[in-house]
Amino acid sequence: MEENDDFLSSPIVFVDSSPSSSEDENDAVSLHSTSKRLDYMLQFLDRKLSVDHGGNTSNASPLPEFEAKGGGTGMFKVPVRAAVHANRPPKLELRPQPLRETQKGCFLRTMVSTESQLWAGTECAVRLWNFNNLYSAASAGQGVGDAETAPFRESVSTSAVMCLVGDEGNRVVWSGHRDGRIRCWSMDSVTAPFKDCLSWQAYRGPVLSLVISCYGDLWSGSEGGVIKIWPWEAIEKALSHTIEERLMSSLLVERSYIDPWTQVAVNGFTNVLTWDVRYLLSDSSSAKVWSAGYLSFALWDARTREVLKVFNTDGLNENRVDISLAQELPVELISGAKKDKIQSSFGFFQRSRNALMGAADAVRRVAVKGAFGDDNRRTEALVIAVDTMIWTGCTNGLLVQWDRNGNRMQEFHYHSSAVQCFCTFGLRIWVGYASGTVQVLDLDGNLLGEWVADNCPIIKIATGAGYVFTLANHGGICGWNITSPGPLDSIVRSELAGKEFLYTRIENLKILTGTWNVGQGRASQDSLISWLGSVASNVGIVVVGLQEVEMGAGFLAMSAAKETVGLEGSSVGQWWLDMIGKTLDEGSTFERVGSRQLAGLLIAMWVRHNLKAHVGDVDAAAVPCGFGRAIGNKGAVGLRIRLYNRTMCFVNCHFAAHLEAVNRRNADFDHVYRTMTFSRLNYLNCAAATASSAVQLLRGTNAIGNNSVEGMPELSEADMVIFLGDFNYRLDGISYDEARDFVSQRCFDWLRERDQLRVEMTAGNVFQGMREAEITFPPTYKFERHQAGLAGYDSGEKKRIPAWCDRILYRDSRSALVSECCLGCPVVSSISRYEASMDVTDSDHKPVRCIFTLDIARVDESIRRQELGDILESNGKLKCMLEELSKIPETIVSTNKIILQNQDTSILRITNKSGQKDAFFKIICEGQSVIKEDGHASDHCPRGSFGFPRWLQVTPAAGIIRPDHIAEVSVHHEEHQTLLEFVDGVPQNCWCENTRDKEVILVVKVHGRYTNNTKSHRVCVRHCCPASTKQREPHEHDTRQTQGTALLRSNFQHLSSSYDVVDHLWGMNSP
Repeated sequence: MEENDDFLSSPIVFVDSSPSSSEDENDAVSLHSTSKRLDYMLQFLDRKLSVDHGGNTSNASPLPEFEAKGGGTGMFKVPVRAAVHANRPPKLELRPQPLRETQKGCFLRTMVSTESQLWAGTECAVRLWNFNNLYSAASAGQGVGDAETAPFRESVSTSAVMCLVGDEGNRVVWSGHRDGRIRCWSMDSVTAPFKDCLSWQAYRGPVLSLVISCYGDLWSGSEGGVIKIWPWEAIEKALSHTIEERLMSSLLVERSYIDPWTQVAVNGFTNVLTWDVRYLLSDSSSAKVWSAGYLSFALWDARTREVLKVFNTDGLNENRVDISLAQELPVELISGAKKDKIQSSFGFFQRSRNALMGAADAVRRVAVKGAFGDDNRRTEALVIAVDTMIWTGCTNGLLVQWDRNGNRMQEFHYHSSAVQCFCTFGLRIWVGYASGTVQVLDLDGNLLGEWVADNCPIIKIATGAGYVFTLANHGGICGWNITSPGPLDSIVRSELAGKEFLYTRIENLKILTGTWNVGQGRASQDSLISWLGSVASNVGIVVVGLQEVEMGAGFLAMSAAKETVGLEGSSVGQWWLDMIGKTLDEGSTFERVGSRQLAGLLIAMWVRHNLKAHVGDVDAAAVPCGFGRAIGNKGAVGLRIRLYNRTMCFVNCHFAAHLEAVNRRNADFDHVYRTMTFSRLNYLNCAAATASSAVQLLRGTNAIGNNSVEGMPELSEADMVIFLGDFNYRLDGISYDEARDFVSQRCFDWLRERDQLRVEMTAGNVFQGMREAEITFPPTYKFERHQAGLAGYDSGEKKRIPAWCDRILYRDSRSALVSECCLGCPVVSSISRYEASMDVTDSDHKPVRCIFTLDIARVDESIRRQELGDILESNGKLKCMLEELSKIPETIVSTNKIILQNQDTSILRITNKSGQKDAFFKIICEGQSVIKEDGHASDHCPRGSFGFPRWLQVTPAAGIIRPDHIAEVSVHHEEHQTLLEFVDGVPQNCWCENTRDKEVILVVKVHGRYTNNTKSHRVCVRHCCPASTKQREPHEHDTRQTQGTALLRSNFQHLSSSYDVVDHLWGMNSP
């Protein structure tokens, strides 16, 4: 189906950021936001004036630097940054990416939208955002990790939330939890933290999936293929009770479930499904429910709750139960001890059979795939589009389209990464991938656009208020215009970039880095104070790299063995960490945030307490370069952090030794730069590990992908990279005595010309594009231990030539195009000190230190969010486009009154009068009532999620109406006279439905392609029971009258306007 993008631009009418709290609170927040805008503007002007007059923004004069050739191209190109990303649509940062360390125990795991709110489930609570606060400034006291998040409310503490589903009919949201409970939350809760209004224990294991069927029943799925259906009648009764009665209500609901697998269905299926029920989907257009695991699907009748079809990911039907087995066992409803005995024996037999069949099915799949491993075609996401087609996404990136009957139609493959989630709106399908990519497809599967939405997997997508919200694995939530990609993007991007100075803040700090080859020795406290403690008083971050902490063949072999099982570190390494921490006053002034050891290499980082809130996402890496790139006697260890939302990498290296090994050293650097892959220090404690199986798979593929032609090294994506260590580059073309003479005379200029590293950097062979401050200290290698002064250079038999082996180099965000600190060049650094601690004699190397002075440009997301709201509200061109796209196509409904008797069918016609725009409709049941004896209807009570009563079938209940076309909807009365009450999944009681006449209010909700706003047409449907009809009108039961009460297709050919009704029919059939 082609999509007409002739006027693709804007979403629905955006709502104002009107206050939801008190006026005083709102005024305070507004005043604070205005004050910050002014501060940023003044800061911008000050920097402009300073740059224009050739001034320096830092207090101290920076040292002169040498820059290596070869930068600016390939993997050494500075990553592109901008105020607004040029290669993706502008986004609304509802919740900016939080630091991982602030989210322990409270990661966001899932998300769902309602008409007016966005709900998210965390590891410890439920939170909600009102759409009228999308552009509001962050509220005070929102907690660590949410300082710039749009205002939200959070529930009391709960177990981890696994799934969410909204129920607009009753203004509640249902949540399934890891502890097996199902909880109900009111959308209108005003307290903070708010409490659930109903909860019960559904499973012993986690609740993996929830959905509300078109008949209002709540379906839930868990491990081992277990599905439970919670009838709306039981839930409705519980919700109607007072708070004091809720405990008893919860117990009654808990036992009211229906287990659809306990009985052998007439279709001949049994519970052959042993996979976890990870996905549930309601198809209201055909009154079906889909349940799915990784490799299999089941299709259910939402009305009868019977399984219709079981099939696998290839579309092949699964095994059926032997019909003779079903015939051997009594299935009629009986009571008492005999019933319990039969059900018990049948249950045991069935469970045994299911286990065997499940095992056989697993063996069959393995045989088909050819290996015992993860199936790369397993299902990771499921969604239904407006044209009633079902879409599934697979681990290998495959997109599969199914019809409503479970027939596999076609497949598409646009991305190699795993599909994580889907969302549909209008004629578009949004796909989120484990790589962080988002794609937009039309209903025919054609790719309309794609972009990298985040740097980690997109695990959930939802729509609301004109946005498509994406939840990333790190917990950040972004809103993308519902029309993206489209012309609106360029307008908003340009306007937002023009206001960069209003939401840009420049942060200043200093970083102390130090490197020391300790030669398997241990330092005194005085040495550490001389090296680090004496200059750490005014720095915010300290990074230390050590080499040769511990060596020896036995230790290296043990270290390599530990690395293979994910272990690292040693007692000697811990001694160094403790000693340096003591020197830095760890605990009172600094806090160690990360470290990594590979054999004799050790890197560690300490952060000052007042900066800790802005530093996080600490990752570590190690790359061995010795003995076939397998042993860590040579190699590198690294740490990566996020500082003020900028990525910084620190790499401690020890390269090949000896004067002639220049090419090996160059190769060591190239290997480290290309292959260094960072991973989390404490991944076992991270919620993201359980977000999806495909997320774990992605980590493995990333490590390979970084070496591919397509992938860029992770170091290339950092805003700043600092290399430090014993690079082992020597002095060429000079003798020992000559070098000693030049050093004693401090003639370092001539010596620098002989420096191998400087020569290789000039030729562009190593450290391409990186900078080093001018060296003004003597060579740091090689010395006799415990001999002070320059007389301590090696005077032994080998008389190694002095050399600057120990170095510190860096690359920031500057490029040939921009060098001033801004959002396009977010990290600008200079070096204020670069020196060696020549008085330290504990090793044959001297320790080196370097102090960087950084300017970091960061976005105040709270201010930018407000600016985006102002742009959408004040820009005339955008407002015009918004108004145009917010128009709802004109539609008419053929009648507003329908009368049905037993198994009658009426055809309801919905006409799209627009000549250009598609109309989208959805039919809901606003409520059901019973006709009183006086002929009037009682109050209409809605079912779950505006579901239909069981005696009414509306097909299709949703769809598309093309311009100048008519949709025909069948309104059919189903014979459903007997209701069953279930206790613990077993039917206990049955009774006849009320024989009095009933009435429901159907609402036909119509909206346009890019708007959630709807126009509603109400249709009153009344069911007249035959007995009551006979009692009132016994003489009018002829064939003609029966046809009159069932409004057939031919009756509507001449209707052309909304509410064009044959009123006398209503009069004749009304009681």
